[in-house]
Amino acid sequence: MGVVSDMRCVRCGRSVPAPMSAGVCPHCSDPFAVLQVEFDLERAAQTLTAESLKARPMNHWRYHELLPIEPDPEVFGWPIGMTPLIEVPRLAAWAGLGSLRLKDDTRNPTASFKDRASSVGVAHAMQAGATHIACASTGNAASSLAGFAAMAGMRATIFVPGSAPAPKVTQLLMYGADVRRVQGTYAQAYDLCAHECEANGWYNRNCATNPYVIEGKKTGGLEIAEQTAEHPADWVVVSVGDGCTIAGIANGLKQMHTLGFLERVPRMLGVQASGVHPIMSAFETGAFDESAESGPTMADSIDVPVPRNWRKAVAAVRESDGAFVAVNDDEIAEAMRACAALGGVFAEPAAAASVAGAKLAAERGIIGPGETVVAVITGSGLKDIDGARRIAGEPVDVPPALQ
Repeated sequence: MGVVSDMRCVRCGRSVPAPMSAGVCPHCSDPFAVLQVEFDLERAAQTLTAESLKARPMNHWRYHELLPIEPDPEVFGWPIGMTPLIEVPRLAAWAGLGSLRLKDDTRNPTASFKDRASSVGVAHAMQAGATHIACASTGNAASSLAGFAAMAGMRATIFVPGSAPAPKVTQLLMYGADVRRVQGTYAQAYDLCAHECEANGWYNRNCATNPYVIEGKKTGGLEIAEQTAEHPADWVVVSVGDGCTIAGIANGLKQMHTLGFLERVPRMLGVQASGVHPIMSAFETGAFDESAESGPTMADSIDVPVPRNWRKAVAAVRESDGAFVAVNDDEIAEAMRACAALGGVFAEPAAAASVAGAKLAAERGIIGPGETVVAVITGSGLKDIDGARRIAGEPVDVPPALQ
């Protein structure tokens, strides 16, 4: 299983037994005391080298020493990751940045960054002997899990909140998942999923409390490190909902620095929605509000009022000497249009939030005028086409023949 050395609680730091899937620290009476997989990087360095990477497939399985699964030819054939890093000078000028590159994860099999986590989650579930896997999601993790469960021949049950966009729900239905639309919030869908997994013995893919799937998200950072080795970024910008993605990417960057692939670790900029920003508040105040409620935002993928991974996210940003910003719907909508028209990347609202956040950070002087930026585009605009329609406007109708 890679070169896993330990499993630790992010709250108390103690070593704990590895759970089959989801779990929190048995020593802490805290539902947010999530777990972290630890790797023996000295052992990993014996086989994970710049030379060895040259001969490996161009997907995220190339970093298998840093993933919590056993090597498997079937799994390693799933085409995830090594998505392009695109230089976008016109978009950079619009955002007031000296240099901007987009890590375009719309190119993944189900068109989102969540494929990284789901592929590792399904692989780990298979190797643990599970036959049924479940998650709660606002959409992307759901369709991603449904897709990879279909590849693996595994049953999938998905819990989505009533607000999940119809295109995302349609996608996961087409993959053959058992879809349960919860007439409530994401938090309620999450709690129901956790209960059903416990009651039925299902593998719980929820990244919030499953320490293995966040290691899949880590591959985004591993790839950025490899792709920017010659021209390291000063900042990596990530939209933040539950906190798993930014924590995973930051961990990947840090591990690649330790392994010698990256001369310095970029600073992390977390971007939340102005209507719901509990992790930014925890970062700024040092206290987490467990009673926060969902707020108004068009970015459904980051509408997470009670993020289970807030500690990992806050620690990742703080350790990198980074920052958080919050963007409103107008700023997100402008960034969606700019990403498409100036960068050629059709991003969903939560994905475009990273670019909106980079622009805001530049305006506030958080990102300096000469600093280089990588913004992670986590999902395709086709995932939330109704939101894009409202921004795009209507075409011009013309007669069938030129006058």
